[in-house]
Amino acid sequence: MGYSVAAGATGRLLFGYDSFGNVCGKKNSPVEGAPLSGQDMTQKKHVFFMNSCNLEVKDVRLSSTVLCVSSCPEEQLDTLEEVQLFANTSGSFLCVYNLNSFNYTQIPNADLLCPRLPVPPSKSFPLFNRCIPQTPECYSLFASVLINDVDSLHRILSGIMSGRDTVLGLCILAFALSLAMMFTFRFITTLLVHIFIALIVLGLLFVCSVLWWLYYDYTNDLSIELDTERENMKCLLGFAIVSTVITAVLLILIYVLRKRIKLTVELLQVTNKAISSSPFLLFQPLWTFAILIFFWVLWVAVLLSLGTAGAAQVVEGGQVEYKPLSGIRYMWWYHLIGLIWTSEFILACQQMAVAGTVVTCYFNRNKSDPPDRPILSSLSILFCYHQGTVVKGSFLITVVRIPRAVLMYVYNTLKEKQDGALSRCVSQCCCCCFWCLDKCLRHLNQNAYTTTAINGTDFCTSAKDALKLLSKNSSHFTSVNCFGDFIIFLGKVLVVCFTVFGGLMAFNYHRVLQVWAVPLLLVAFFAYLVAHSFLSVFETVLDALFLCFAVDLETNDGSSEKPYFMDQEFLNFVKRINKLNTRAQRNKNSLTSEEGTELRPL
Repeated sequence: MGYSVAAGATGRLLFGYDSFGNVCGKKNSPVEGAPLSGQDMTQKKHVFFMNSCNLEVKDVRLSSTVLCVSSCPEEQLDTLEEVQLFANTSGSFLCVYNLNSFNYTQIPNADLLCPRLPVPPSKSFPLFNRCIPQTPECYSLFASVLINDVDSLHRILSGIMSGRDTVLGLCILAFALSLAMMFTFRFITTLLVHIFIALIVLGLLFVCSVLWWLYYDYTNDLSIELDTERENMKCLLGFAIVSTVITAVLLILIYVLRKRIKLTVELLQVTNKAISSSPFLLFQPLWTFAILIFFWVLWVAVLLSLGTAGAAQVVEGGQVEYKPLSGIRYMWWYHLIGLIWTSEFILACQQMAVAGTVVTCYFNRNKSDPPDRPILSSLSILFCYHQGTVVKGSFLITVVRIPRAVLMYVYNTLKEKQDGALSRCVSQCCCCCFWCLDKCLRHLNQNAYTTTAINGTDFCTSAKDALKLLSKNSSHFTSVNCFGDFIIFLGKVLVVCFTVFGGLMAFNYHRVLQVWAVPLLLVAFFAYLVAHSFLSVFETVLDALFLCFAVDLETNDGSSEKPYFMDQEFLNFVKRINKLNTRAQRNKNSLTSEEGTELRPL
């Protein structure tokens, strides 16, 4: 981070720069060997191309000279006299800096130092603050060269920066929706669960319909000429296919598990009772959200610096170009790993703190006298003793996600080449396997954190003990616990659905010169992280209660000498689950015996 900030120049990306190394809208330092560098461009905030209708890229350089001007010419200028008049009236000089406006029509070689005539009318656009020509023939040539020949990293960064207000608004929307979902789960009832599932179904169907409609609108738009539009169309197709598959899977799961709703509501009410013993648990996501926001802002700032890191080099004519530093562009992969690992570490710290609080309250004999400040006690134990455990757990998730990202990149590359069907199939299968491994590791990590809070052991020992306990006591209410986790996961899906829908509607209005697929993905990822940080409180409490219950059964038998730590309500709920499981097993056995009688040979 320090190296990218020192070597990068985010201002070049945000404000644009001229052919002489000056950043528009800024006071610049001189570059040795470039006499027109180091100028004060505070009043000149727009980037103007002297030959905007005939742009060419030669050796990764634009053939046209670029200047910083105070305003873009909004009317066509056909002669040097009109260029001179525009300079005198508006104070915007369209010729090279060392040529005075008085000499525009006096010296013989002025046409080489001034823009090519006629100068088309242009308008400033937020993307790089460039003066974009407005005549159709110039616009298509200008955009096809300038936008399509800019590398992918700069297109992505410009999409993020030009839509930064929208991204910020969508993050606030995700925060508000996550708060609403958290309070919904806090006061949950059977009717509320049915309404909630109905909203999920409608939201998923609605988002799928909007994605397919937008893709149809793009395919029928005959004006698609830019790489940005084509990339947005491809990403829309990918979003539509993925959302359709996810919708189909979730609808099937909701239909199959619909009979478990009543028991799930009871389980969530038991969870809420555990939370009521330490109500400040609900405020834990706030500091997690604040830390995530701070980290994400820092991460984006470093990403911008990475995209502009380069050394100034003087070329012919006293012009300046920036050569990317050796290897700096590949550091964004390392930066991406830092994003995943640090985000997972922050979320894992919250899980560890919540699990420690639940363990402290559960293993308290006197339920009428809860322990003092269990959350602060859990946080102090976490930061003093168990940070290594959290680092290991979050690193495991990161290690699984890196091969997934590489395989997805390989799959997309093979897909673009239109060959290697077997290789694409193998890479997709590997991605699915890594996804399943990721989910299993997350569940294992959560149980390892809870076991660490109970026994104070290290990560590997805790994970091994948790697996033994869960395999021994998995018959009690695993299915109801899984459906409870599924309902909480649906809450996260609802937050992401509404956030993505808002992003689609907002970004679709700037489809031409903005790659909004990556900002939308970042917003969706951030919305899921925020929803996960808020709703994982219930998920963590639920899993921690189950593990505490398993430890309770392992060490106590309910007698007067070894009474259970669980309260009576929790015990009654476990008994009802056991009765239902016993009845279901009895029905299954009777059905098996009947079938066996019918098929027995005479």
